[in-house]
Amino acid sequence: MKLEEMEKRLRTMEEIEAIKNLQNEYLFYVLNRQWTEIPDFFTDDAFIIVGKYGTCHGKKEIKKFFMEVVSKANAGKDRDTHFAVMPVITVDGDRASGHWMLYIFIADPATGGVSSFNQGRYDCEYLKRDGKWKFSKLIWTNPWPLTPESMPRPEDWQ
Repeated sequence: MKLEEMEKRLRTMEEIEAIKNLQNEYLFYVLNRQWTEIPDFFTDDAFIIVGKYGTCHGKKEIKKFFMEVVSKANAGKDRDTHFAVMPVITVDGDRASGHWMLYIFIADPATGGVSSFNQGRYDCEYLKRDGKWKFSKLIWTNPWPLTPESMPRPEDWQ
């Protein structure tokens, strides 16, 4: 293998690790309920679908969504833990795409035990802006795997 090929492979591996860090930091902010900071993980024109909770375009809508929808969905409930696992990430220059499985465990604060469990899938597109990876598209599908009647319509993905 030539030195140039090795350097390219190393750069790709570093980009994949940076994207994994982005995903993990995003989940940390969600779990820590830092709603006002979450839009910083997204490009200005980002697009998200978060399961039954809805669709948003752009940072302004994303901030409103987390402040008004997600925060209320979690208000007064048990604390949860998210595990994003099995990432499959493809990098092409300043663009990347990936998918992850997400497992959510809801803890009962009285006992510390798991009161419920949830599973879903993230499908993401990423853009590198000013040397930093951000989400340009984030789609959370739950339940996963999909049944034919629960599959999103093509117009929902645009």
